[in-house]
Amino acid sequence: MKVLLAEDEPNVAALINKGLTEQGHSVTIAPDGNIGFELACSNTFDVLILDIMLPGMNGMELCKQLRLKNILTPILFLTALGTTENIVAGLNAGGDDYLVKPFKLAELEARLKSLCRRKQLPLQQDDSIQFGDVSVNLSSKIVTHRNEQVNLTSTEFRLLEYLLKNKNRIISRLEILEHVWGIDFNMGTNVVDVYVNYLRKKIDRDPAQKFIQTVIGMGYMLKV
Repeated sequence: MKVLLAEDEPNVAALINKGLTEQGHSVTIAPDGNIGFELACSNTFDVLILDIMLPGMNGMELCKQLRLKNILTPILFLTALGTTENIVAGLNAGGDDYLVKPFKLAELEARLKSLCRRKQLPLQQDDSIQFGDVSVNLSSKIVTHRNEQVNLTSTEFRLLEYLLKNKNRIISRLEILEHVWGIDFNMGTNVVDVYVNYLRKKIDRDPAQKFIQTVIGMGYMLKV
């Protein structure tokens, strides 16, 4: 993997660089957000690791600016800010995963590999799905509700896609965490519930016909 690491703490940057390099990966270090932005725009990387509390341009803003330039390289936030609100904010900014300090290098590498595998998944040929007034194209990632395009974040889309592929089946929160985020999050967070509510507000607003159903004590089901 070619990795861009935006991290201003020299000791942390050195530790990650050493650990990933020993595993055969190539690491480029940016000491602040502005340099990170320039490097990400002018080079091709397999994955980006962004600290949030960066000088110059913080990690959240860096992520937003890269997505605005249509740079879709997978992004993992690495930070000491570990509340559910922080996680949701990072994912809403366009991030794909979130790892809280302190962390283990083995877990970091596992998450990076998971992001790269997810990026390389082949597109399906028969990729248009319709339910109710909602149409989903899995290839173009375009979602429409009553013929109007709905803007979903990358995480919201992955959640919707997983629900669609498991329609009419109860899915536990743990299953959703493993398949949508690629690896276990801290089960003390309610990030799944937060994202289900985001989807409901965007595509499941008709009170007479609710598709995303909560199964108390078990999880969620997309009933179509």
